[in-house]
Amino acid sequence: MPSHQRATRADYSRFVTLTTRWADNDVYGHINNVAYYGFIDTAVNQLLIEAGLLNIGASDQIGIVAESGCRYHAPAHYPDVIHAGVRVGKLGNSSVRYEVGLFRNTETEAVAEGFFVHVMVGCKDRRPQPFRPDLRVFLESLIR
Repeated sequence: MPSHQRATRADYSRFVTLTTRWADNDVYGHINNVAYYGFIDTAVNQLLIEAGLLNIGASDQIGIVAESGCRYHAPAHYPDVIHAGVRVGKLGNSSVRYEVGLFRNTETEAVAEGFFVHVMVGCKDRRPQPFRPDLRVFLESLIR
């Protein structure tokens, strides 16, 4: 298996700061892998909400996760602070691949790198829809 160079903070467009919780630690004393997926999802949705592009419960369009993954490089532990760097790796007509690097405290190399693909669908019919123009502009600003 080829080695994978760890991402650095410079590889990402925007950052969201997240706190770990005592409950995130597993029996081995580090953050459980499922918590990383929560960090990734929260970081993307927080950026969309802060930009005024996602109003949970009132948006006419939502993103459905079609694919996700995560590569782990080093452990994090409670009470570490996680800085989630977010970028767009690929932008289509109705789908986007978000790439998220998770950085522990002040470290410059990612402890984990994850991704997920959102497909935009109508809230009522759940059929794919093109991105609204304001959302597309925001997503284009995240391309690295």
